This record gives sequence, structure tokens and C-alpha cells, in this order.
Amino acid sequence: MGDLKQYGLVRAQERLRDQVGHALRAALIAGELRPGQVYSAPGLAGDLGVSATPVREAMLDLAREGLVEPVRNKGFRVTEVSERDLDQFTELRTLIEVPTIGRVTRQADREQLEDLRPVAEEIVARAREHDLIGYLEADRRFHLALLALSGNERLVETVGDLRKRSRLYGLTGLDRAGKLVTSAEEHLELLALMIAGDARGAEACVRRHLGHVRSLWATPGTNRSAADSG
Repeated sequence: MGDLKQYGLVRAQERLRDQVGHALRAALIAGELRPGQVYSAPGLAGDLGVSATPVREAMLDLAREGLVEPVRNKGFRVTEVSERDLDQFTELRTLIEVPTIGRVTRQADREQLEDLRPVAEEIVARAREHDLIGYLEADRRFHLALLALSGNERLVETVGDLRKRSRLYGLTGLDRAGKLVTSAEEHLELLALMIAGDARGAEACVRRHLGHVRSLWATPGTNRSAADSG
């Protein structure tokens, strides 16, 4: 299966469970852990150089996120998502996020939007550094923070769940092709439109961005690995 140690159990101050979870997410993104395959906690623990207990705990965290599912007496299977699932998730996100972004653009204080500029810049910086885990985390914070300005907590929870279920397929291939930065810069474009009060432009931008994300899932020849993005 490869040497999972490269995915980083490096920060001693973190709980081992969290470190293991970080390493497993990185392995999912890189395609080291394949959709449909079953992995045992002891086997993964051996690859990571830790005991099986924090691996089981971390895998249960991933199961709650929908990235893996328990297989009795065997371990955990990396979940697979069909093309139909991806189409439906994207349709739902578009129906929710596009009008919400328009409403937030019209109603939010410019200062509230400007506060998110460092996060948008972090997305671009992480993409340039090929830090996929950092990219995905910054991307998640940016999108959900924008939606939170609508004041609808249930909407944010729903989109967060859709993001976990859909995940970005082909992220590693996009990075290798040198296109991840271009995708990352769309966040700065969106923020600029919102700060300028251009609701229609912001709606068009987020619609285009979600379309680009879905097209990445269908790109041939890329790793179909699991991660939360968009």
C-alpha cells in the first residue's frame, strides 16, 4: 500500500488520533487509499508506525464524515461515490449556494466580506505550496463562512454535509497539471465581486466555480481520491 509515514505525524502537541486522521486524509487525497478497498486498523497502524487504537479512532472520525464505512470483522472500506451521486450533490449545492451568495452580497457589510480576504489568499497560497490538506481546509472555511453570513445555520450545516459527501475527486491530478492555483484564484474573484456589491456577478462566479469542481471529478486520468472541497 505504500509508506503512509510521508503524510505527516509531525506535530507532537496534537492528539495522536488527530495526527493519524490528518495522515489518512492526505493518503486518501493522494490515492494511497483507494475507493472500494477495505483496510484494517492494524494494517494501517503498521504503515503509520503507531498502535491500532488511534487508527480505529481516526477511522471512526472519517466514517462520521462519510469518507469510509465500517466492515464488520475486517476494517473500513473507502466509500465510493457514483457519477449520479456527484451530479445530484452538485445540483443541490448550486440550488442552495448560488442564490445564497447573491443574497449575502446584497445584505452583508463590506467589512464582513473583507474579513474573509486572508482566507481566500490562504487558499491560493496553499495551492501554490501544493499543500492539499491545507488547501481543502482553507477552502472549507471560506465557503462555509460566506454562507454563514446569511444567518441560516441549517443551510450551512446542509452544505457542509454535501461537501463531505461529494468530496473533490482528481485534486492531486489537478495539482500535478498546474491548474490548482487557477481554481484557487476563483475564490479571490468571487470575494472581489461580493465586496463590489455585484450580486449577479457573484452568483455567476460561484455557479461557474461549482461547475469547474464537478468537471474535475469527471476528468480522466486523475486520482479518484476522497477529500472535501469546492
